[in-house]
Amino acid sequence: MNDRRKALILGKIVLVTGAARQLGGRFVRRIQRDPGVDRVIAVDAVAPEHELGDAAFVLADIRQSAIARVLAEYSVDTVVHLDVSAKAVGAGGRTTVKETNVIGTMQLLGACQKSPAVQRLVVKSSTNVYGSAPRDPAVFTETTPPKSLPSGGFAKDAVEVEGYVRGFARRRPDVAVCVLRFANILGPEPDSPLADYLSLPVLPTVLGYDPRLQFVHEDDVVDVLEIASREPRRGTLNSGTFNIAGDGVLLLSQCSRRLGRPTVPLLLPAVTWVGSALRTIGMTDFSPEQIRLLTHGRVVSTVQMRETLGFRPKFTTAETFAEFARSRGPGLLPPERVARAVGRLAELPSGGGPAGTTHSTHSAR
Repeated sequence: MNDRRKALILGKIVLVTGAARQLGGRFVRRIQRDPGVDRVIAVDAVAPEHELGDAAFVLADIRQSAIARVLAEYSVDTVVHLDVSAKAVGAGGRTTVKETNVIGTMQLLGACQKSPAVQRLVVKSSTNVYGSAPRDPAVFTETTPPKSLPSGGFAKDAVEVEGYVRGFARRRPDVAVCVLRFANILGPEPDSPLADYLSLPVLPTVLGYDPRLQFVHEDDVVDVLEIASREPRRGTLNSGTFNIAGDGVLLLSQCSRRLGRPTVPLLLPAVTWVGSALRTIGMTDFSPEQIRLLTHGRVVSTVQMRETLGFRPKFTTAETFAEFARSRGPGLLPPERVARAVGRLAELPSGGGPAGTTHSTHSAR
């Protein structure tokens, strides 16, 4: 009996990478409740600190060829690759993150290619693949090419990961491949450099810019991952590339007011210096790609998410941010006081100072 036929008889067997992360752990616990799933195999290079329910945990590094043996041993037919992230688990640095993102994805895809049992692949990606540049379109669709390809950091990792996934899809056209490009993920337990930045007591910003931002709630991330890992419902298609974000946008200035955290507008060279200092002391990974996001912003279309994938987020961008803000506790200043101060500054003549000139290339559109 071949591996594919055996998997169909046993029921769906799902392998999830990145199980030691909070998001990975949540998805592992959720997918076990799917009546169509027979078994869940949770994989990571470090042991998780959270419960994984009845899932079988395998301590394995996806950068190593051993992942192929795991796929074969359990006759895995669905792979959900969540170990693509901007931050390391534990003590790993940027080198470890890049190796896991890129080399790990290459090894995993190579193992999937050799396994006849694999029928579905879901990959966590990011809207960072679009980059952030001054002449970007107001809204990115899944087919919009970036004006400037990311030159480094997690954004470049995501671009490379997606390139390898497209190559895999060409070599294994029998496998349904779904790539989910998530906007900035927030919620009560966020794990991202942007969440670290927004948790600073004072937010350094780029003078003269007020970027538009989109967020997606952790709960919606788990929901859409479950949808993508199932067989598609009638009238939907669970393969392809999809932007995932909550409805609406927020300006960075709105975010700071709702957090009760004052901003310190700085010239771009000064922001870069501050970012380097914050990275050095380990407060946040204020990387060049994040500085570009906080300068030019980024907004994506979610039409395909709704019409093709059939997913509608429960949380808007504003509601997602409100959940995050509540989890951070009060800022240095009450949000109402910050809002009143900003309102008074906005009433000043436009030539009166930086407050009158703060704008975004995108927000003017």
